[in-house]
Amino acid sequence: MQAPVLSGPQYLREGLKLILSPSLRLFVLLPLAVNLLLFGGLIYFAGHQFSLWVDALMPTLPDWLSFLSYILWPLFVALVLLMVFFTFTLLANIIAAPFNGFLAEKVEVVVRGQDNFPPFSWGELVAMVPRTLSREMRKLGYFLPRAIGLFILSFIPVVNVIAAPLWLVFGIWMMAIQYIDYPADNNKMSWQDMLAWLRQKRWQSMGFGGITYLALMIPGVNVLMMPAAVAGATLFWVRERT
Repeated sequence: MQAPVLSGPQYLREGLKLILSPSLRLFVLLPLAVNLLLFGGLIYFAGHQFSLWVDALMPTLPDWLSFLSYILWPLFVALVLLMVFFTFTLLANIIAAPFNGFLAEKVEVVVRGQDNFPPFSWGELVAMVPRTLSREMRKLGYFLPRAIGLFILSFIPVVNVIAAPLWLVFGIWMMAIQYIDYPADNNKMSWQDMLAWLRQKRWQSMGFGGITYLALMIPGVNVLMMPAAVAGATLFWVRERT
């Protein structure tokens, strides 16, 4: 009997269950250690710079409109949070890409109940590095021009009010791309074919990307949610491709 497809939150929840299972815990330790170090660095760095970034983006208002600053300030705090979080998450995934790709491979074995991949070895993990990093550079090439456009928009007075919701939508889409690309790459699906497939599954992809984005923004929880997102995305791949 064919397994049913799930909603975005269900995929992430099932992914969390998978990485906590005894058969996968070992493969979660390395990406988890990388995430701990990187998120610790983010908290330290952002804590020292956050107010400066908000002040730089806040528009200068004439005295008679000063009351609007109380309305705009939370919006620009949210904008900085989205920009910093998303940029840092992308960096973390580039560094952890070989481990995430390997984790996605092992999750697929568990979900499908059959192993079509080479047996584990440190040599196999090392061999994945060039391929996974090349794919991450492709993601970066997709991300940068769009992020730069949004970044410039963030500094245009009045228009920059819409920057925060646009960053949110873009971030949700990129979360779907970021994590679902791991199993797609493991199964030799090209970048363009993967994007086309995600567009066909746009609402399912955005649902998964949205809950992943939200979970990764929760301090402390986000460290464990990265490998859970890899597992959830692999489950998404297996279920939605059947």
